[in-house]
Amino acid sequence: MDQNNEKNKKYLMILIGVTVALALIVATIIIVNNRNVDKQDEDKIAYTELIKMINEGQIEKIEMTVGSTSIKVKQNNVEKEKSAIIPNTQAFIELIQEKVQEGNNIELIQNQLNIFLKISSGIYSWLPTIILIILFIVILKMQGLGEKGKVYDAEASKTKTKFNEVAGLDEEKQELIEIVDFLKQPEKFNQMGAKIPRGVLLCGKPGTGKTLIAKAIAGEAAVPFISMSGSEFIEMFAGLGASRVRKLFEKAKKIAPCIIFIDEIDAIGSRRSSGNGAESENNQTLNQLLVEMDGFDREETIIVLAATNRPEMLDKALLRPGRFDRQIVIALPDLNGREDILKIHSRGKRFNADVNLRSIAEDTAGFTGAELANILNESAIIATTRGHAAISNGDIEDAVKKVMVGLEKHNRVVSEKDKKLTAYHEAGHAVVSRFLDTQKGIKEVSIIPRGVAGGYTMYKTNEDKFYTSKTEMEEKLISLLGGRAAEKIALNDISTGASNDIEVATKIASDMVTVYGMNDKIGPVSLPSTNNISDIPFFGENMADVIGQEVKKMIDLSYNRAQEILVQHIDKLHIVAETLLEKEIISGEEFNKIFEE
Repeated sequence: MDQNNEKNKKYLMILIGVTVALALIVATIIIVNNRNVDKQDEDKIAYTELIKMINEGQIEKIEMTVGSTSIKVKQNNVEKEKSAIIPNTQAFIELIQEKVQEGNNIELIQNQLNIFLKISSGIYSWLPTIILIILFIVILKMQGLGEKGKVYDAEASKTKTKFNEVAGLDEEKQELIEIVDFLKQPEKFNQMGAKIPRGVLLCGKPGTGKTLIAKAIAGEAAVPFISMSGSEFIEMFAGLGASRVRKLFEKAKKIAPCIIFIDEIDAIGSRRSSGNGAESENNQTLNQLLVEMDGFDREETIIVLAATNRPEMLDKALLRPGRFDRQIVIALPDLNGREDILKIHSRGKRFNADVNLRSIAEDTAGFTGAELANILNESAIIATTRGHAAISNGDIEDAVKKVMVGLEKHNRVVSEKDKKLTAYHEAGHAVVSRFLDTQKGIKEVSIIPRGVAGGYTMYKTNEDKFYTSKTEMEEKLISLLGGRAAEKIALNDISTGASNDIEVATKIASDMVTVYGMNDKIGPVSLPSTNNISDIPFFGENMADVIGQEVKKMIDLSYNRAQEILVQHIDKLHIVAETLLEKEIISGEEFNKIFEE
């Protein structure tokens, strides 16, 4: 939770606390008053009767509290006191004083004012007003929190991030260098009549470095950097989001040239709708953002950077020229990029001499920069826990498994039956993959539980892939169903352990048919992602049935092919499974040696 939300929570808790305290005070007053009333009702003397008793000399003592109309009365030779209500306190005191002067033996005790009850009663009467005032103050405080965002001055240490600290994004950095030049020398561009983009949208998967590169732009340009998250504009009170947008841009104009960075902009920039409530509030916030981005003067050197991992959710009005003129996709790092990222995050860490960052980069294709940083951090933690003097290759490999599969669970009690089933299941994946050209890179097979998995088969990922062929996807289906096929062939039974494999295989087959146009019967057609395709007339009424039949046909063919491979190499399946039961883990080299023998 960010700092502003923490402050909002703090003010709300104060409001709740004060309200509860006032309610307790009022409840106490009511209880005390009710008890007093109950007691007075039991032994109450009427005022006329009290005057009569005073005149007849039956009263021994009267005790009263200044400012109160209630008194306590003690009769002669009666132990228990009674109460009475007097209409006029001053007149009653004068009457008693006259009786005393006449020789009537009455003791008059006048107590001081009960401060607590008086103050409490005052609070009770003013309670609604006090609560409204406190609520008004809280709303003002919460509204004021969005004025500034997080402002990092040009000289602040947090904006010292430079492009040389951002690895794996060489093309993206080159694209943004002209933004930096404009911030440094706007006059040069203005003289040429050039208009610098007002907004730059950074798109990419989580962890690819969108926020990092935004800070690097501010660091290179040496200008103030105002950072806010899209969720900071969203509040429970209507109108606060639009107000915060106005105040954010007012602040930026005062300290220009500067950069405004809005992280996760899809929180406020999603497509407008005609809904009410929260959707209406989101529309107001988005409209205000559109107005502010249109309201820049040419002399105001303000650039808006925004980041999102869901660009398809954004309103089209945000993406037109004049607002977010440029969209830069921050892609996953390639082999060289991963190596450079690992070099940056290896600073300050001690490694054994045989640790090769290039080798780690080869084994982590498809990893984001954040995941690579996490791997090195986890390896440092593992090495420290094991008492190593430096990080070893084994520590790094275990860190990769921990990030990819989950925490290793040696202490989990597994029955021999489940252990055998897991061994044949994983052996089925590995043996089938061995005879598939696109899937044969086995790195490790294990039956030690990790995360939610009872075992795993890990493949080598030493190739950066931008496209996937039909053959590769078909062989992936066969590999996924190899575990279920091995259970059926070796144990003549099947289990729930293949549920995730079946789910993934079904998704791949469905995408091949409906998204990638890889089905001969349906052809190269991209079908909409809807549960009822027959609702769309031009695809025909039975299109959903055809898709289901083709997906099932692909799954059945893949399952049969996996069984054929395992039947042909049943001896290898038994050897791999028995080795797993004996050793629990088989490395890629050990696995290949079984087939070489």
